[in-house]
Amino acid sequence: MKNILIIGSTGQIGSELTLELRKRYPEGNVVAGYIPGAKPQGELLESGPSAIVNITNEQQIAEAIMRYRIDTVYNLAALLSAVAEAKPILAWNIGIGGLFNVLEVAREMHCAVFTPSSIGAFGPDAPKNRTPQDTVRTPHTMYGVTKVTGELLSDYYFRRYGVDTRSVRFPGLISYVAPPGGGTTDYAVDIFYSAVKKEKFICPIAAGTFMDMMYMPDGVHAAIQLMEADPSRLKHRNAFNVTAMSFDPEIIYHQIKNYVPDFRMEYNVDPLRQKIAESWPNSLDDTCAREEWDWNPAYDLDMMTRDMLEKLIAKIKNVR
Repeated sequence: MKNILIIGSTGQIGSELTLELRKRYPEGNVVAGYIPGAKPQGELLESGPSAIVNITNEQQIAEAIMRYRIDTVYNLAALLSAVAEAKPILAWNIGIGGLFNVLEVAREMHCAVFTPSSIGAFGPDAPKNRTPQDTVRTPHTMYGVTKVTGELLSDYYFRRYGVDTRSVRFPGLISYVAPPGGGTTDYAVDIFYSAVKKEKFICPIAAGTFMDMMYMPDGVHAAIQLMEADPSRLKHRNAFNVTAMSFDPEIIYHQIKNYVPDFRMEYNVDPLRQKIAESWPNSLDDTCAREEWDWNPAYDLDMMTRDMLEKLIAKIKNVR
């Protein structure tokens, strides 16, 4: 990677990925792509170039790639799970129509492409515990359908045209930087905000519902590490299972209570999010990622909890 374009740079993943890439690559080499109304702010705006790049506009993508001599695209444009269920047509147009635009431009301009998939690519027919890399993928949500289609389309462009496509299946990503954006796993972010604000947390996911999770610094590292990996080692491409931890609401609640003893939680289950969560794996087997590009997360549950609480306390104090 020499010159990098991040499409969706102001989103949950993009806002942190862009800044991390700018630390690692020369000044001016990482371009923050955004849509009107979501212009980068603060450090994200000031630390490097930015350009309007709507993923549904193929010409706009091509112009940005030509202008900045891009060789690698991180395509992060997507609707999260619960939002995608409410807006399935838009989810398809962004997730698949937009991906097709990126892949076509990448084919013509010889760019590598990273497009994240998700645990949502699996469905209720997949093994629930330690879901293997290669298994049945029959999601029952539009979010999951777009993720499976994206994996297949990316693999097709690699096999048919030689486009260097790579991807990971992200679990729930927990971050103190960007606010939650409508994902099924977002309760695991909201719960920290409630704890720091000394509010009772109303949990929309039922006790006993396990899902894989990851702290955002590990997620960012996974995306970069895979794109920097030696391609000759990759037996898989789209997409690698990656994980760091698996827990249910009770486990994360009691973990936080270790540091915020007065914290309280009660349940008010959201039927839509609960249905989505129950269709996803309890945990993933990420052996292939570990073997093919040396994946290894840095944060476990306790390390993440301590860091999230510390960072959020500082963030809320600064806002006040």
